Amino acid sequence: MVSLPSENIMGNNISEKTPFWLDPKKRSIFFQLLTLCMVGLLGYYLVSNTLQNLERQSIATGFGFLQKESSFEIGESLVDYSAASSYGRALIVGALNTLYVSSVGIIITVILGTFIGVSRLSSNWLVSKLASIYIEVMQDIPVLLQLFFWYAIFYETFPSPRQALNPVPGLFVCNRGVAFTIPEAHSAHAYMALAFFAAGIIVYLLRRWSRKRQERTGQLFPVFRVSVGLLLGLPLLTWWMAGAPTELNMPKLVGFNFIGGLTLSPEFIALLLGLVLYTAAFVAEVVRAGIQSVSKGQTEAAMSLGLRPPMVLNLVILPQALRVIIPPLTSQMLNLTKNSSLAVAIGFPDFVSVANTTINQTGQAIEGVALIMLVYLIFSLLTSAFMNWYNKRAALVER
Repeated sequence: MVSLPSENIMGNNISEKTPFWLDPKKRSIFFQLLTLCMVGLLGYYLVSNTLQNLERQSIATGFGFLQKESSFEIGESLVDYSAASSYGRALIVGALNTLYVSSVGIIITVILGTFIGVSRLSSNWLVSKLASIYIEVMQDIPVLLQLFFWYAIFYETFPSPRQALNPVPGLFVCNRGVAFTIPEAHSAHAYMALAFFAAGIIVYLLRRWSRKRQERTGQLFPVFRVSVGLLLGLPLLTWWMAGAPTELNMPKLVGFNFIGGLTLSPEFIALLLGLVLYTAAFVAEVVRAGIQSVSKGQTEAAMSLGLRPPMVLNLVILPQALRVIIPPLTSQMLNLTKNSSLAVAIGFPDFVSVANTTINQTGQAIEGVALIMLVYLIFSLLTSAFMNWYNKRAALVER
């Protein structure tokens, strides 16, 4: 016969008889439920009170206004839009403009910030000091002030379209923006885009294969050169097979502005420059801190194996530094997306600007503000989800 220890029996009896207000787990659940109920009641009070006030003042509620005619123009649009379009389409135009400037800005910011962060750690005194000066200056100037500065540069420095600067054939710079030549629309371009996408998939699979091959045999594969060849060669081969179209759509001065080609407005350029130059200074510090977090012994060990400095940075330093770089880098990407809402100050039609115009015309302030919050929440969640996925992919795996 096996006898249980008396202390276990006593412990079980005590735990069974412990009231819930003395049990930490039960008490925490109770307070969480209580807090949830209080927040729900507060939300119900605010919503019901708001609806009563709106009804008392005869203010219409709901999102039915999205189907009505907007009756205002938008200077820049990635999709077809006119004053006869609905408010819903106008908001879509604003959301696409925000997504466009944020996506382009994030890509350029990561590239520029990485270059400046690495430059600050350079053994060259001049390069290091120039990078340090850039970081200190750009971090201390508010982004809104930078937007005003770049916007004023275009309108105060550059001439009118009739006296536009023409540094190279097909490129014109004036106070209406930058107009440059683009290829004429052709079906071959769609096939080239598909070929570039296919090349990207091949490069991804090639990098995985080369990494496994290197871990197994220790032999290096020229991934960078092969990748560049695939990303450039496959679309060019597709272009040649599609007839090698060479027609160009060049901008021409018609009246008081340029027609044809592609024109980037001063508002877009000023917004992009302000966001990129400001955020890149913080990204540079993130990259610098990530690189310095790797022990110097790692660099010395890699150099002792005969690896060249670029290979040491690519194969040894950056893979270890990414686990430190990615989390704060995600925050800077989110900051850039949120700071794009300052575009309203210089007249770029982003989502906030279009939503403000919609609110002024319809009086649907609550719905308009709710849409602004929802759109930026979606952008932030998508960015965070992608960076969290990449963070898991870049994590070091112990074997």
